[in-house]
Amino acid sequence: MSDERGKRTIGSHRLSPESLMMSYGYRPEWSEGAVKPPIFQTSTFAFATAEDGKAFFEVAYGLRERRNDETLGLIYSRLNNPSLEILEDRLTLWDGAEAAAAFESGMASIATTAFTFLRPGQVLAFSEPIYGGTEYLFHNILPEFGIETVPFAAWEGRDGLESALAADGRAARLGMVYVETPANPTNRLVDIRACAEVARAHSTDDRRVLVAVDNTFLGPLWQHPLKHGADLVLYSLTKFVGGHSDLIAGAVLGDEELITRVKATRTFFGSMAGPWTGWLLLRSMETLKLRMTQQVESARVIADVLARHPKVKRVYYPGHLEPDDADYEIFERQCTSPGSMISFDVDGGEPEAFRLLNHLQLIKLAVSLGGTESLAEHPASMTHSDIPPEAQVRMGITGAMVRLSVGVEHADDLIADLTAALEAV
Repeated sequence: MSDERGKRTIGSHRLSPESLMMSYGYRPEWSEGAVKPPIFQTSTFAFATAEDGKAFFEVAYGLRERRNDETLGLIYSRLNNPSLEILEDRLTLWDGAEAAAAFESGMASIATTAFTFLRPGQVLAFSEPIYGGTEYLFHNILPEFGIETVPFAAWEGRDGLESALAADGRAARLGMVYVETPANPTNRLVDIRACAEVARAHSTDDRRVLVAVDNTFLGPLWQHPLKHGADLVLYSLTKFVGGHSDLIAGAVLGDEELITRVKATRTFFGSMAGPWTGWLLLRSMETLKLRMTQQVESARVIADVLARHPKVKRVYYPGHLEPDDADYEIFERQCTSPGSMISFDVDGGEPEAFRLLNHLQLIKLAVSLGGTESLAEHPASMTHSDIPPEAQVRMGITGAMVRLSVGVEHADDLIADLTAALEAV
């Protein structure tokens, strides 16, 4: 059995995503026998006939429906490009999505999604804490376009979401529930299934309330939001999927109908990923499972060491959840691994956290996450600095908090670096 994008089975044996990353969506005979897809570094594509050009534009601009036996022909790289199409085909594999749309940044994917599905007068409910750039978009930009944005606390779960929607007739105007889980930087979990139930309860025949999940922290390996009721899953591909801190990209995944709408908006926003970015991502995706597996193995050990250290007041790591913790049941049901993102509070406050960061030698003091190198940063004054101090405190972001993204270095070396830096505190 196979589909139009490439073989997914050998006989009755279904191939795994890590195997399909080497070939799915591409055949060497398409490009002079090249084992790897070339970079299709071109802005425009030649039509074989004028009739082909007419047909391609009819489908691309929605002038008619695409026939079952018809593919969207190549026109212009703002609409489609082979490097992008192969990437988008492979992006669907881990999440089991029907379709994907790739963007030149994670924020481009978030903004394009919001403007595709939300209209003036509608409500966007979103979990907090959330990435600082997303927080700014939701609090400061969307309201200028008449979209009401309503936060709810990740730790309050379904009750918090329903409470946020209870006032001012918000429930009747709800257009989207947007969650980031685990939350950045506290690693609090949001119950995707509960959010989906709330969204379905408030949907009507002419208004489908969507659930969108930013899955960047756990990546496509350790959590699959679509399987838990989400309609859309978003990524900063810059992070684990790119994995080498050398590109900026984002993606949205979901069913064919929703992603077709996202791509239509993307065409006119001009926010699609370019062929060079697409090629770099294809390279990175071949080693995604290897990298993320190693990162988790190291993170588990490092989190345990930090939890025992006398100068660490608290560690925020899903792998440390106990049965009596509020997030434990969600983690067991929703996640397949705790991931490799660790936050922890240094005993003291900002001066002590800064002293730790300034004494790291192997671990880089930098924002971003998910790369092969380990990175540490100070959320309160860096990635989440645009959130008012009083709101930071409410979200659990303190001056003592350090966020650590564990890379693929030897775990013993990372522990030695952290231990030496803690001695300077």
